[in-house]
Amino acid sequence: MRPMNMKNAILKTRLLLASMVAVASLTATAHAAAPGITGPTFNLTAQPAYLSQPDGESVYSWGYGCSSQTGLAFAPAMTGAFCNSMQVPGPTLIVTQGQTVSVTLTNQLPTAAGNTSILFPGFNVSTSGGVAGLLTQEAAPGGTVTYTFTASTPGTRAYYSGTQQDLQIEMGMYGAIIVLPSTIPANCTSGYAASNLAAEAHWGESDFRLAAAAYNHPEACYDREYLFQFSEMDPKIHSTALAQVTAKGNCTAGAAGCSLEVPTEPYHPAYFMINGRSMPNDMDPNYAFEYPHQPYNGNPHMHPGEMVLLRIIGQGRWQHPFHEHANHVRILARDGNIILSSTNSAYLAGPAFFTTTTTPGQAMDGIFYYTGRGLNWDMYGHNPSSADPSGKLTCTPDANGYNTGDPTAINYYEWCQDHNKPLQVAPFGDVGSGGPVTLPDPNILTNGAWFGGSPYLGANATTRATGCMPSGTPQSNAPNCGATGVTPPSGTIANSPNSEAGFAFMWHSHNEREITTDNIFPGGMMMMMLVDSREFQIDESK
Repeated sequence: MRPMNMKNAILKTRLLLASMVAVASLTATAHAAAPGITGPTFNLTAQPAYLSQPDGESVYSWGYGCSSQTGLAFAPAMTGAFCNSMQVPGPTLIVTQGQTVSVTLTNQLPTAAGNTSILFPGFNVSTSGGVAGLLTQEAAPGGTVTYTFTASTPGTRAYYSGTQQDLQIEMGMYGAIIVLPSTIPANCTSGYAASNLAAEAHWGESDFRLAAAAYNHPEACYDREYLFQFSEMDPKIHSTALAQVTAKGNCTAGAAGCSLEVPTEPYHPAYFMINGRSMPNDMDPNYAFEYPHQPYNGNPHMHPGEMVLLRIIGQGRWQHPFHEHANHVRILARDGNIILSSTNSAYLAGPAFFTTTTTPGQAMDGIFYYTGRGLNWDMYGHNPSSADPSGKLTCTPDANGYNTGDPTAINYYEWCQDHNKPLQVAPFGDVGSGGPVTLPDPNILTNGAWFGGSPYLGANATTRATGCMPSGTPQSNAPNCGATGVTPPSGTIANSPNSEAGFAFMWHSHNEREITTDNIFPGGMMMMMLVDSREFQIDESK
C-alpha cells in the first residue's frame, strides 16, 4: 500500500463506515458551485505539472491554464480564487449567449510532446495562427493559435485537445465552457424562485449562481449549481510520458526522435476523478492551497426544496454510471440542446435518471432537488410539547402540499403530510412502542464520532424532537433530567451540536472499482451531498 498523508488517512477511516443515507455533518461549511473565469476573451497555456492523489502519489500530467494571473475575473466570487498556468480540469470558461469568444492558446508543453490544440464541439469555430492539424489548427511547441466563435446557445459543454487525443486527453487536457442565457424567463425571478432567494437572504446567505436559469426557458430555473467533470487516469501512461520527456530533454522540435511514442493500450486506470480530484480530496474547498493544479471540488450542499442544477461532463475514455442518492436527476439538456416536448415546447421532455451515465465527450444539464417527501417521518423533529418555540412551528400546505407560505421559517418547504410524525410509529429494540426513538436505530441512521447521531435536521432538532427524556420514562420537559437514553445530540467531532446538523447522501459511481483509489476503498468517484436545515448558512465564498 502506498504511503498516505495523515489527513487523508484519517478522513478515509472516518468515511469507511458511511451508509448510503447517514445523518452527518462532514465539514463546517461547504464550498461548491460552478467556479471559473469570465470572458469573452481568454488567454490559455498548455503546461505540465503534477496532480495530487489521496494515496500520496503525485502524477505527472498536462493541462490547460491561464497565461497570466492579471486581469482575471472569477465567477462566482470566492476567497483565494486562482487560475495557475496548469490545472486539471482546465479553467472553466464562463460566457454569455451571443458573445464573440476568443481563446488564444500558447503551447508550453515539453517539446517532445509536439503540437497541441483545443476543440469546442457545438460551435462554429474560426482560427488564426498556428499550424494545420488533423481536426483543427494547432499550436506548435512554443507557438500560439487563436480560436474564435460565437456563443450561439446556452448550456454546458466540454472542450478538449484535438491533437493525439488518446494521449493528450488522458494526460489531462480538457475543461468546460458554460454559456449563460442572454435572457432570463420572468418566472425565474418570481414565485418559488423568489421565495428561495428570500429564504437564503433571511439566513444571511449570498447568491452564488452564475444565472437564475440554465436556458431561455421557464422550466430551467434553479437555486444552486454544481459542475462535475468525470475522468479516469492510468498512471502507467503518465509515468511513461514522463520517462520519455526526461530522456529526450531539450530536443529540437521536428528533429528526428524528438517525439513521444507512449502506448495508450491496454488501458488500466487506477485513479477515478471528479473535477480532477478523488475522494476525499474532492470534498475539500475550491481553490484549496494544497491542490494548486486541481482547484475545483465536488461537494454539493443544499437546503430542502431548492432546485439544484447539475452540470455534468464525461471527460475521460470510459463511461461512468454515477448515482445521486436521494432523488433522480431530471435531464434538461445534452450538449447545450434543451430537450423539449415534441407536441408542446412549453414543457421539458428530458428523462429522470437514476444514474447519470457520463459518456466521454458528452455534457448534460439536469435538475436535482430534495424535500424529504416520502420519508414518512418529521425530519424537522417537531414536538408540540417541547419547550423550544421552534418545536411548535406549523406546517400549512400549499397547493402542492409543501410549507411555502413563510420563506423565513426553519421548516420552509417541509412536506406537511409528515409534520409531527414520529420517526417510528411502532419502534422496536430497546424502545417502547409509540416513539419517537430514544436510541439510534441502525436501520435508519449511522452513529459514531463522525456522524451527527440524530435523524432530524437542524442543530437543536434532537431537543425539539425529544425534549429532555430520562431513560424508561415518558417524554418530559422537566429541567436537568439528563440525557440518558436520549437520541445522541446533533453535531460531530468537526461541529458543535449547536452548529450544523443535516443529512448526508453518498453520491458515487455504481462501478465498484471506481469508488477506490488504486484499489483502496473509499476513494475515486465519490462524494457526500449535504442537506441542511435553513438556519445553517451555506457559504460558498471561501
